[in-house]
Amino acid sequence: MNETVKPPVDEPAPANANEAGAQEAAADPAAAERDGFAVVEALNAENAALKDRMLRTLAEMENLRRRTEREVGDARMYGVTAFARDMLNVADNLERAIDHIPAGARAGADEALKGLIEGVELTARDLTAALARHGVKKLEPLGEKFDPNFHQALFEVPNEVLPAGSVTQVVQSGWRIGDRVLRPASVGVSKGGPKIAASGE
Repeated sequence: MNETVKPPVDEPAPANANEAGAQEAAADPAAAERDGFAVVEALNAENAALKDRMLRTLAEMENLRRRTEREVGDARMYGVTAFARDMLNVADNLERAIDHIPAGARAGADEALKGLIEGVELTARDLTAALARHGVKKLEPLGEKFDPNFHQALFEVPNEVLPAGSVTQVVQSGWRIGDRVLRPASVGVSKGGPKIAASGE
C-alpha cells in the first residue's frame, strides 16, 4: 500500500519587519530596550536642534525689526539734512539783513520801511520755526562753555570776568539736526578769567 508523503510544512514568514522586530525583541529584551533608548535620544537631539534654530531665527527677526525701526527713524529725522543745510544760507542772509538795520532807523522810518523790516523779521522767524518742525534747531551758545563738538573757535577774547573757555561772541550761528551737528557755531572764546570747574567736581 502506497503512502502519500507530505512535504514538510514550513512556518509562515513574518508579515512585516515590525513583526520580525517584535519577535527579535521578544527573543532579546535588552536589545529592544537599547534600540528604544537610541530612538528617544535621536528624537531629543533633533528636538533640541530645531528649538535652537527656532530661537536663533526669532532673535534674528527681532534684531531686524529693531534695526528697521532705527533706520526708518533716522531716515525720517535726517532725510532733510541736505535741504536744511541749503536753507541755512537763507537763514544767515535774513539774520544779516536784520542785524544791519541801524538802531535808530526803525524809530524814524516811514510806514513802508517799517513794513519791510517787519516782513524780513517775520520771514526769519517763520523759517526758523519751519526748520524746527523738522528737527533742525539753532544753537544758542553765547555764555556757554566752549564745546568743540558744537562750536568752532575763531579767536580768543581777553576777559577777566567770564570764566576762561566761555563763548563770548557768536560770529555765525550753529545748527543741529536731531542729535547731529549740521553746522558748528563759529564763536569767540574768553581767556584770562577764572577756570571753569570740570563737571562732577
